[in-house]
Amino acid sequence: MTSDGNSYFDRRRRFVQALYGLNAALSQEGPAVAKARQKLAKLRRSFSGPQREVEAYSIVFPFDPPAAEQRAWLLVAGLFALHPQPPTARWRSVGGAMQVLAAGGRGDPARRRLEQLLSVGGRDLPHYLRQVMTLLRSAEITLDFHMLLDDLVVLLSHEFTADAAHTVRLRWARDFYRPQRPARGTDQSDTPAAASAEPATA
Repeated sequence: MTSDGNSYFDRRRRFVQALYGLNAALSQEGPAVAKARQKLAKLRRSFSGPQREVEAYSIVFPFDPPAAEQRAWLLVAGLFALHPQPPTARWRSVGGAMQVLAAGGRGDPARRRLEQLLSVGGRDLPHYLRQVMTLLRSAEITLDFHMLLDDLVVLLSHEFTADAAHTVRLRWARDFYRPQRPARGTDQSDTPAAASAEPATA
């Protein structure tokens, strides 16, 4: 950590804000739209294997991710590209987003996917997170990517203990199973009531 505004936390925040900026650019006109689409396409392709992951480096590494966090940053960038969204779901974790999905009529698929996600290690985590993000995109449910990056840094970095990773998984499970209540600062357009009232879109 440093005192010059370039702490690990500050870098993460600027990086996620830039991802949200790509989504905002999609609603603009002119060259900004084409540039945002190009970047998002590169980030989606990064999931296709090591050769395609290279395309994401020019988008992620200018934000100077700490070496121990690089895997988490690249994964978050790809997940965001799968489901671009505005920053309307502050404090909503993966578990909280899956709870919204379950309350919208997809209880069994949401529970199964979350249980799979909670049971795998870091090597298999990206695969199951991609499946979860596809489900959330189909129902237009958002989550907090600032929180997601913080959580994945813990789950994927060797600098954190197994207990720290277990704490993240417990929080995701708790957010899924606890009684529903509006999250702080959350856009209510994708609350359970809204999700159940509107058909899911691809």
